[in-house]
Parts: sequence; structure tokens; C-alpha cells
Amino acid sequence: MLQSLRAFFADRQVTEVESPVLSSAGITEPNLQSFATEFQHRKLFLNTSPEFFMKRLLAAGSGDIYQICKAFRNDEQGARHNPEFSLLEWYRTGFDHHHLMAEIEQLIQYLVTELDIKMPSCAATYLTYQQAFINSLAIDPLIASVSEIKSAVEKNNCEIPIGMDENNKDPWLDWLMTQIVAPSFNQRGFTFVFDYPASQAALAKLSKQDIRVAHRFELFYGELELANGFYELTDAKEQRQRFENENILREQQGIDAMPVDELFLQALENGLPECAGVAIGLDRLLMVLLGEKNISDVLSFGFNKV
Repeated sequence: MLQSLRAFFADRQVTEVESPVLSSAGITEPNLQSFATEFQHRKLFLNTSPEFFMKRLLAAGSGDIYQICKAFRNDEQGARHNPEFSLLEWYRTGFDHHHLMAEIEQLIQYLVTELDIKMPSCAATYLTYQQAFINSLAIDPLIASVSEIKSAVEKNNCEIPIGMDENNKDPWLDWLMTQIVAPSFNQRGFTFVFDYPASQAALAKLSKQDIRVAHRFELFYGELELANGFYELTDAKEQRQRFENENILREQQGIDAMPVDELFLQALENGLPECAGVAIGLDRLLMVLLGEKNISDVLSFGFNKV
């Protein structure tokens, strides 16, 4: 698989790069937790993705780039999660999220062909986040109130996690996505969900046509999330504000705020080219291609063997 990935990008003249695994900045996203270590009394974090370093390379004029690396998240361990995992991340200048989704579909078809894998179909279904919720729950996530979303949870007999924020609808939407919406997708096929709510923009641009949505997408196989991508935000001031807002959320949830990556923000100020980027979990992708059910089945050494 790794050989085929490198051939795919070489054919498209996308340059392979390498970046540090350790950083003095952490990820501010409240749902992601970083591993921390220390060197000469300096606190450092293992990367949850190489995104910030790669965008610094883009701002320095690298052009189209990709990276295959190890990433680390101090979260779950289980059938679909390993704290250390293999990640493919790439950025295409001049692409928007629609162009990049099409290239991901081409990449998957290429892998299936090169690895001689039998799959029903590699053709993906495309749904906006709004349409995915309307199809499965008959509610519009862009206008529904927290009480309406909570009512949908109760009507579908979903267990409500302890500590859900009654004033923030995003955790409720996330819960419905995992419990009802994603399980409604074709369980033997790929689904792109795009144009997420602006409140879930992460590092994506907001739509100029509808400021309620952000140009973010995710790729699923069945209900399993494989990839997360953006038509990338290039505004340093807006990105700083998002980092600060995420740190506020972390503190409200009793999680330590994380140091913001000032060098990344400086790169944005210097000028990030218009581009789209995506990160794909390679262990999960290999699981899907081989029809395996447990991530340890595609790892040389599962986490219980390290």
C-alpha cells in the first residue's frame, strides 16, 4: 500500500516531505488530546497530525506536498483506535474541497486496482452535512435548536452521554452523527459528507454563499470515518480567534489549554496559498480494503504488544 501511495503522488508530481514529530505547540481542538514529553525542561507535544508544519512549508513555497508519518492521540484504544497510527496527509494548491474529494476517490480506486482488491464499488456517495441529517432524522442541523436536537436523540432511543452541554448543539450533533446518521450510510461503500456547520469549521474556510457552513469534509466507509479535509483557511487573524475559542472550550470542559502554534500563525500571516488538504488514517483505510474488523489485524504490533 505504501509503495502504491508513493507511486500515485509521484505520477502527479506531488512532493513527499518530512516534518518533526515533536512540537512546542499542541492541538487546541477539545476533542483531541496530545501526548506530552519534556526535553531540558521544555515541554513538547507529539503531533496529532503534521498539518501545521506542512502549512509552514506551503507558505514557504513548497508547492503540492504529501507526507506519510506516525501520529499520536492520547484518546481511545479499541477495535478502531490505536494511540499511535499511520497517517497520510496531503495538500494541493489551487484545489478546493470538491477537487480534493475527487482526487481521494481516484486514490482509492488506484489502490484497489494496484493491490488487486475485490470491492463492490469505489464510487462514493456525496452528501452535504445538512442533507445527511435531513435524510436520516428529518431535522435541519443548521437551524435546529439544542432542544430539537436533543428531542431527536430521545426519539431514536439513543443513550445520552453524561455531561452533555445543554447550551451547545455541536456535541449533540456529533452524537447523532455517530449514533444515527453515519450508520444510515451505505455500509459497503464510501460516503463523503461536506459543508459542515460553521461552528465545526476547525481549519476550513467559511462559505461565501452561506456563512452557516464551512468548507470541511469527511470521508466514511460505512459508518467508519477515514478522512478529514478542508478548503484551507488562510486568514491568520481568524485562525488565531478559533484557537483561542477552542482553548476556552477546553477550560470549560476541565481540560488544560494548549500553547498556540505562533510559528504556524506567522506562516499564515506571510501568506498561505489557496489550497485544500486532507488527512487519511492509513490503518483504517487498510482495514477497509482488506475487509478486517479490528485495527490490530492490520498492524505489525498492536498497542497491547508495545
